[in-house]
Amino acid sequence: MQPNIEAFLDPVTQTLSYIVFDEPGGTCAIIDPVLDYDHRSGRTSTLSADSLIAFVENQRLKVEWILETHVHADHLTSAHYLRSQLGGKTGIGREVPKVQRIFKEIFNLGPEFMPDGRHFDHLLGNDETFEIGKLSAKAISTPGHTPADLSYQFGDVIFIGDTLFMPDLGTARADFPGGDARQLFRSIRKLLEQPAETRLFMCHDYPPPTRQARWESTVAEQRARNIHVHDGISEDSFVAMREARDATLDMPMLLLPSVQVNVRAGGMPPPEGNGVSYLKIPLNLI
Repeated sequence: MQPNIEAFLDPVTQTLSYIVFDEPGGTCAIIDPVLDYDHRSGRTSTLSADSLIAFVENQRLKVEWILETHVHADHLTSAHYLRSQLGGKTGIGREVPKVQRIFKEIFNLGPEFMPDGRHFDHLLGNDETFEIGKLSAKAISTPGHTPADLSYQFGDVIFIGDTLFMPDLGTARADFPGGDARQLFRSIRKLLEQPAETRLFMCHDYPPPTRQARWESTVAEQRARNIHVHDGISEDSFVAMREARDATLDMPMLLLPSVQVNVRAGGMPPPEGNGVSYLKIPLNLI
């Protein structure tokens, strides 16, 4: 069975969230959901997540999984909120403790934060298979952007997180803590070894003024036209390009708040004595 797919574009962060389901009245997974965050006031809201809930309820779906392709640095996840409203299990890549350890040190998180993946219901390994109603799914390890990136395959469809963008935009950066451009190239080539007609769904699109936002491509299109990794680009050439380009990029606006929430599967830091949760801003470190 091929999946039904509903895409939701967050215009603030240009993030794509997806609901993948077998049939109306059936079972679904939610991939990379967004929690709205105003960086000026520090306030969160659930407008984006509530649109996912409305679709789930309208289609009479049971949520089996809430899946993250990685610990995002450009938006906060609403996985914790959605789990409280809809049920389901939260899942992420098995290597996520590596990411948690990195950011535990950067943010000097207290002893209550254990970097062992316990914040998620299940850590998925490479080639691990699982069921979503009548759909069969497989996790594919695709590190490089972070050490713990996963892609999710349903039949001829793969949700590829932050590995590739649309062909005119190229590939994701690899300079976040724990990122590796060489590893990213090898992960991308693993994806591009899939059959030519395999459909690839992006986690982001940052369209130029000349086109509308798009988030679906194919292996054939990426191999022919991706400006960074089309066929004929060598690993060494890609690494040199990626590292030079990354050195010119600003950090994402929501990097600091995002990772502190996302390493906790969308949970907030423990409230302090006044009942308020706080996020940390490390000075002159990143």
